[in-house]
Amino acid sequence: MTEDASDSQAVTDTWRVHQVHRVATTLLAEAAVRPSVPIGALAQLRDFLVANLRHHHEAEDDELWPRIVAAASAAERGLAALSEEHKRLDAALDLLASVNLSGGQVADGAGEAAGAGLGDGAGADGVRAALRDAAAAVRDTVHDHLAHEEPLLFPALREHITPAQWQDFAQRVIATTPPVARDLMVGFLDEVGKPREVEPLLESLQATGDLRILRDTGA
Repeated sequence: MTEDASDSQAVTDTWRVHQVHRVATTLLAEAAVRPSVPIGALAQLRDFLVANLRHHHEAEDDELWPRIVAAASAAERGLAALSEEHKRLDAALDLLASVNLSGGQVADGAGEAAGAGLGDGAGADGVRAALRDAAAAVRDTVHDHLAHEEPLLFPALREHITPAQWQDFAQRVIATTPPVARDLMVGFLDEVGKPREVEPLLESLQATGDLRILRDTGA
């Protein structure tokens, strides 16, 4: 799917967030083993992904799926299967969160899982390799899951979720989004969205710098 201005707001919003998840998970897997990308920048992106992916699928399971099922009970089985995939994603996120990106290689407070993962003897190369493997597993899980989810979810959003229902759900999601590296969300939305649609979010210029470091563009 490509973004279609004529589609429902629910579908375009969801597609845009899914694109962020695709781009961000791919970026972490690719950037993890680049020596020029600081461990601290990788830790920030890792923590962003763990927090936001969990928040996203929990909001679907707890709030969006019940709204759809209330309007279309036939969708319940398919949505339940997607929730089972969310559990597998959680397991992959647990492994990603357990990679130790703290200690002397990262500034105090960076990295979600201080003290977990590789142990004190692991060097920078070992840290990066472990992060790459865990990030690749999350990337593959997310991409496969979205390929299963979108053919079911997008028609359901078009047919069974009213604009008012979507606005209420979206506001709840925004209000409860974890405050983890929100500047990265601005940067990713700028990449996958249309400027006029994300312009209100682009007040933070730091996001562009953070993504440049992760992409190692040198620009």
